[in-house]
Amino acid sequence: MRLLQALFFPPEQPGGVSSMIPYLQERFSSARWEMELFSLPKRIRNKGKDDVVFETFDWTIYGESPIVQKYIQTYRDYRWWAKLRLTKPYDLIHSHHPLVGLVMREVFPDTPIIQTIHSSYERELILNGKIEDGSMEQQFLISLYRELELRTDRLMTVSQSFKSYLTPYVDYAERIVVLPNGFDEKRFKPIPHENEVPQLMTVCRLVPAKGLDTLLKACAILKQRGHAYVLHIIGDGPSRTELENMARELGIYEDTIFYGYTLHPEEFMPFFDIFVLPSRAEAFGSVFAEAALCWLALVGTDVGGIAEQIEDGVNGLLVPPDHEQELAVALEKVITDPSYRYELARTGWEKAKNHYSLGHVVNELKKLYLECVPEEPITSMTDMTVSQSDSE
Repeated sequence: MRLLQALFFPPEQPGGVSSMIPYLQERFSSARWEMELFSLPKRIRNKGKDDVVFETFDWTIYGESPIVQKYIQTYRDYRWWAKLRLTKPYDLIHSHHPLVGLVMREVFPDTPIIQTIHSSYERELILNGKIEDGSMEQQFLISLYRELELRTDRLMTVSQSFKSYLTPYVDYAERIVVLPNGFDEKRFKPIPHENEVPQLMTVCRLVPAKGLDTLLKACAILKQRGHAYVLHIIGDGPSRTELENMARELGIYEDTIFYGYTLHPEEFMPFFDIFVLPSRAEAFGSVFAEAALCWLALVGTDVGGIAEQIEDGVNGLLVPPDHEQELAVALEKVITDPSYRYELARTGWEKAKNHYSLGHVVNELKKLYLECVPEEPITSMTDMTVSQSDSE
């Protein structure tokens, strides 16, 4: 079966898609399965000129918005690039961005298309202060969900929580498949270590939606209570300067290290002790599963896919978003009690290994792909499963 994994961002970009999709190629590599990745290079700008028409709504009523105009031009550019570069047929296309799925339907009108919706761009834009709740930009973006439902063959998402979020914006929510992201366990190698001072770390884009302002305030409370720690912030983004200034004002800058963007944080993640990310919204939160596979204790917010990964007090700790006092209490528990911290990390590792292994996801994807291309004969049982070594 000839498969195309259609991304928007190049696979080296940070995020849940990049944590999984490039690693699928190795697992699908066989005489039966042939997989390619496709994305839009950053240098492609303002190349597409053709009109854009959607079947379920008229996007032009939102056209005075610069953000909507940017989305439409991106659609045109992706379509231009796809028509230029994708010249051979595929048996199935799996899209990982709303605009991409719609473009692929135009370029390959007779090819089955599976669409995974990984996150809510409108919620992120609202939380990051780029658009307002109820704005024309939000209306445009949520309208894309019903368009995707009409024009693709199968909708998927990464958590039950996000499926519930999508429900008001589609006609047949019960048909949405939920499949969490999967992670190649071989990339994550827990390393026994003893840190005299507990090492806290987080990995994310530095934007308001991630709640790092709440984290810094919680860390200031910890310092006021006399707890020693070091906070490692891995990632970059428009909020970096603001967050650095906040750390100085709170008196914790010397206890905080801003790394900037790092391509493979999992390579040194195992040397830390506690992973914390107080997101205000998260469709899945791939980095929590990655941190768990590195045997870190997890502290997160009771939102979206994070709450599906963490059972409070069992394999991590959950707190409400925007509550620095409660976040400080949770961090205090894992900082002051190494045995408790170890137990949370151990159970977190077990759940991540059992529920979010790449082998499990590959098996589920193969079943789904074969359902969508039923005429493809099954030549052997090995085509339907990954090897035992991949599953373990």
